[in-house]
Amino acid sequence: MNNSVSNTARLIGAGLRALLVLTVICGVIYPLAVTGITQALFSDKANGSEIKDKSGQVVGSSLIGQTYNLPKQNPDDPEESAKPDLKWFQPRPSNGLGSNSVNTQYSLILSGATNKAADNPDLIKLVEDAKAAVIADNSTATYKVKPSEVPADAVTSSGSGLDPAISPEYAELQIHRVAEQNHLDVKQVEKLVADHTTGRTLGFMGEPRVNVLELNTALKALTKS
Repeated sequence: MNNSVSNTARLIGAGLRALLVLTVICGVIYPLAVTGITQALFSDKANGSEIKDKSGQVVGSSLIGQTYNLPKQNPDDPEESAKPDLKWFQPRPSNGLGSNSVNTQYSLILSGATNKAADNPDLIKLVEDAKAAVIADNSTATYKVKPSEVPADAVTSSGSGLDPAISPEYAELQIHRVAEQNHLDVKQVEKLVADHTTGRTLGFMGEPRVNVLELNTALKALTKS
């Protein structure tokens, strides 16, 4: 009996010591080591790939798209559509999983696509309406957008619905409108787009792209300089 109690006590003691040691290693030392390494070597990515403006204020993440819309005339009206603020470069449409009250910047709380087939009438109308809007919004007194110039990413959302980047073709299509709206020379805006165009990863993966948030942050700095 005494041996049984003694053995049980030793097992409990060993278990508690193992619990304490593993708690210190896995719950304190390891998290601190990982946090220290990531902050030292990858601080930007570890902190959410934040983008800051000239004043140092965080304006968003380079990984998540944002909309650039004018304020609604009636914020309480769910039927009122937000209109794009044409002085900014516009992102891809975000026609994913629907609106919510949490992520109001890109109208999504979860990433995902509509999953509508290519011949779905609603999707076809959505694309046609988006194409007409892109043509109307980006045609200026000196530059008329042709239907053939509208790239696919200007009228369709990405697979996640949160893509922060657009194609160089879509960015270039918006140059004249952005220049006119901000009273800038077209050459200035062309250089801005060129400076914020990223090529394929490692030269062969993916497609060339332009991060809209980074581009608009640079545009804001240019208009205030």
